[in-house]
Amino acid sequence: MKIDGGCHCGYLTYEAEIDETEISVCHCTDCQALSGTAFRVSARSREDAFIQLTGEPREYIKTGSSGAQRIQAFCPECGSQIYSTSVGDGPKVYNLRTGTIRQRAELVPVVQQWTRSELPWIDVLASIPKFEGTYMTPDQSKS
Repeated sequence: MKIDGGCHCGYLTYEAEIDETEISVCHCTDCQALSGTAFRVSARSREDAFIQLTGEPREYIKTGSSGAQRIQAFCPECGSQIYSTSVGDGPKVYNLRTGTIRQRAELVPVVQQWTRSELPWIDVLASIPKFEGTYMTPDQSKS
């Protein structure tokens, strides 16, 4: 599947080819901390199928508990995470952050990993009230 995307501010843009049957949700504590939320959703793209169109991402190298190093690439202007990939030479796979992909609504996760770190309230999300816009508590609506 051909996709395109970019960061929140528009400084970084890219195109890629992905396999939509490889969309994953990661619940590891690194993904929680790096994304600033409960989990991270990624789409995989091979090095020869990923094209950075504009901008140059800033990179941070994270060393995991296994000792493996991963490049975390993000926009130097707005901080949006774009992808992670391996350090060094060799064929690379880019784990693109689905929130930066324009076609993200079409990308349904097919697997969840590192569920031992999953936050205990994940399964109740479907039962929590939903609002199409910002939710305001009764106290907030009075001001």
